[in-house]
Amino acid sequence: MSRRNATGGTAATTAGVFGEVLRHYREAADLTQEALARQIPCDRSHVARVEAGTRVPQDTFAKTCDELLGTGGVLLRLWGRIDWYPEVEHPDWFERRAQMDARALILHEYQIGVVPGLLQAPGYARALLSQIASGDEAEERVRARLSRQQRFLAPDGPPYVAVLDESCLHTVVGSPAIMRDQHAHLLTLAEQPNIVIQVAPAARAEMVRPTTSMSLITLPNGELWVYSESLSQGHLNNDPLSFARHSQTYDGLRADALSALESAALISELMEGFDRDATGRTERGHVDQEQLQRQRRRQLPRSRPRIPRPRPRA
Repeated sequence: MSRRNATGGTAATTAGVFGEVLRHYREAADLTQEALARQIPCDRSHVARVEAGTRVPQDTFAKTCDELLGTGGVLLRLWGRIDWYPEVEHPDWFERRAQMDARALILHEYQIGVVPGLLQAPGYARALLSQIASGDEAEERVRARLSRQQRFLAPDGPPYVAVLDESCLHTVVGSPAIMRDQHAHLLTLAEQPNIVIQVAPAARAEMVRPTTSMSLITLPNGELWVYSESLSQGHLNNDPLSFARHSQTYDGLRADALSALESAALISELMEGFDRDATGRTERGHVDQEQLQRQRRRQLPRSRPRIPRPRPRA
């Protein structure tokens, strides 16, 4: 992840600079990569890759390292100043859309089935992507997805309007606990001044709904793009008539959808339901475990032999 500078030397990437600072504080604390990894905790290879500048860390990783190494918060501040977007790899078919997100002036989205990537909580993204990848590949995809969010979560982020079909809020990804956290994440994002979240309720049968998710992207040079996805690839279209037609459909969706306040109320209500499901599942797990232990105790051999008692004769 290094590049050549104008004089022929090697210029470190921002990820490489973060890695060098981490290594400096780790060595100053007289810790090996393995020792630091045990305290975080994580794999030693993860620490090694972050220090080498080949792995994009999460903010929680930076914060934990600050606490363990006594840096006074240097790593987290550095993490917040770095533009991690160029440091992650996206699937080839999604790369062009990701580049547009990094430049978009305005982004409008309609999503069905699952919460859109820009609004996903880490746990939700991990549970969703683990269905199609595993191990390091899954984690790299999670980091790539979360990296796209940073620009829109910034205080001066571009306007982002998302209309979510109600199916996004009901489709369980991972577990009720993950869904509860995802709904709480949506409520937090909806408080951002540049983010608007509206829900298209399932009960409104008269709504004209697209059969697939779509994005309307406005770029700085005046280009207007429509983006949609099939099962394994993305589709981009910059035909003006197509953009105008989809914009009209989108405007109708927004007009018929719940308002931002009504949408937040619905999300909050559904979150409470997932919270009850998660709590009930935990309690049922404890009861099942207790019953299993009782059953096992009954199956244990008795320590003393049974002594027959004489019965009174008639």
